[in-house]
Amino acid sequence: MTTATETFVTLPKNSNQALGIGIFAIDFMNKSIGEPSKTVLDRTALFFTDAVLCGLSALSVKTNAPVVLQDEALEYVMENGATVFGSSVRVRPEKAILANAAAVREWDSNGTNFGFNPDLGHTAGEFGHNDFYSVPVAAAQVMNLDGAAAIRGMILLDEIRGRLAEVFSLKTYKIDHVVHGAIASVAVYGAMCGATAEQIESAIGMSVAHYIPWRAIRAGKQLSDSKGSSAAISTEVAILSMQRSMRGFRGPRDIFRNPEAAFRQFESTGGDSPFDLVLSHSGDSFAVMGMHFKIGLYEHQSAGALQGLLNLVQQDPSIAVEPEKIKSIHITAYEPAFGIIGDPAKRDPKTRQSADHSMVYIVSAMLRKAQDVAKQEGEGFFNQHNDEIWKRLMLTPYDFDVDAIFHPTSRAIMETISFEHGGKEYDDKYPDGIPTSMKITLVDGTVLDSGFVMYPAGHARNTTANLNDILVEKFKMHGEIAMDDPSGVIQNCMGVAELDSGGVQNLWNFEIADRPVYRD
Repeated sequence: MTTATETFVTLPKNSNQALGIGIFAIDFMNKSIGEPSKTVLDRTALFFTDAVLCGLSALSVKTNAPVVLQDEALEYVMENGATVFGSSVRVRPEKAILANAAAVREWDSNGTNFGFNPDLGHTAGEFGHNDFYSVPVAAAQVMNLDGAAAIRGMILLDEIRGRLAEVFSLKTYKIDHVVHGAIASVAVYGAMCGATAEQIESAIGMSVAHYIPWRAIRAGKQLSDSKGSSAAISTEVAILSMQRSMRGFRGPRDIFRNPEAAFRQFESTGGDSPFDLVLSHSGDSFAVMGMHFKIGLYEHQSAGALQGLLNLVQQDPSIAVEPEKIKSIHITAYEPAFGIIGDPAKRDPKTRQSADHSMVYIVSAMLRKAQDVAKQEGEGFFNQHNDEIWKRLMLTPYDFDVDAIFHPTSRAIMETISFEHGGKEYDDKYPDGIPTSMKITLVDGTVLDSGFVMYPAGHARNTTANLNDILVEKFKMHGEIAMDDPSGVIQNCMGVAELDSGGVQNLWNFEIADRPVYRD
């Protein structure tokens, strides 16, 4: 059912791909196939550390969903279970995964992918995020595995969900992107916990047949906790499906070719799955290498606009020193950016969940921050390298709290911003890049033009930013919200591959600081 080469396995559209994913996952976790390069291991550790620090800061300031779900998890104590952030109490693994994944995603500040693999012609462009690392960590804790197994599970999870995102666009059919992550979670958890390929196939079938979330959770004027916790909730039921399958429950087989399941319902075929699926197992060519970092807190679709703004502030620092010189700011971008963060309903955000999905707010928040820096440092600050500007103007959770959202300066800047869809010229360049341009018109008629921004800092194809250096600042920012000295946690996360089984068991056994409640 599969064809193999030196570095990847192909699951053809005329095969049972759910079973194929199960076989691949077991073989990869058992090291029967595959050896990821050090580059892949290091990049995965960066995404893992990024995710963890985002989650810890969200818990520290008591954001609602992470606290509610962590409290829920701690009610399900289980010997030989898994742990939640900041605790040594063993709980049911699906509940630990639920709580930790929700915390990681709360700020919408961790990694992103856009499902783009032009070498194979797989350019469906589905979104996804690095939300699911709690799955291999929990599995390692339950099975008493070491950090090398945990990070191998992380690579596998990103590989499966990342490759699915390249071949099937869930958003096109108003289905939430977390489905791909749930399928990958089933495979990784099952493979790490001793499931058979047939049991993994059964659990994938259950997840797809019983638990398809719609993008309704991401629509509307003011978004709810469901938006940030979608990955966590879908993963919880995915793990439950895997556990049921391992106990003998039999779910639908061959779900990708099932004519009544989501995939063939939306993309009709003569009996095949709608896609071939190619999964890497060795070398550098893993999906994680094409994923992107956020340099702070913002919806990733705005990254091109933020890079354009930073470029223009460097071009003419006086717009930060004398903001009254700005008459208007005009942003042009692609779909789906325009539809998601250009929604007119989000021109007046009242909560953080909506503000971080509002292009006009995100840009205004960074420009206000540039103005504050200009008052302190003068315009000479903006003569530095772009990396230093990013580190100083990085948007933090406190740039989206209630005081920031209603700050009169931000609200005034928002009134000057217009946002339009650039049409085919822009759409054709996504998801290769984040095609965006910005023009700032001054009151004297001068027009500052960012030009076409494709690969902002943090993007996998950006070659100008020192990503590791910028991420050190981001880790420190989130870490110092969560605790007085986050260095130990950062060190353990970055070095997770070297931890023994005891180190993995105690990975979350630390104290999270009790900070003032976040107001959003």
